[in-house]
Amino acid sequence: MNDRVLTGIVIDAGHGGVDGGASGNGIVEKDLNLLISTYMYDRFRELGVPVKMTRTTDETLDSSERVDRILDAYGNGKDVIVISNHINAGGHT
Repeated sequence: MNDRVLTGIVIDAGHGGVDGGASGNGIVEKDLNLLISTYMYDRFRELGVPVKMTRTTDETLDSSERVDRILDAYGNGKDVIVISNHINAGGHT
């Protein structure tokens, strides 16, 4: 039996601010990433799971700031889960 306890979940809403990510047909990846991440955050909280987000608004995070926020949330233990939301785009054939 595994006796490890989850310290917490960190949800990273990919892109943000000046980094819009993929876009097309009026859809911008950073916006969907934030909506999805906020939904996940709210649902985990409803379930009583410790959870934090790297960003809750449309802000620019460089890669080192993003990592710092992830590590500041719960540290770098094996009992921390990090979910980074991204939506890929592709062409059509």
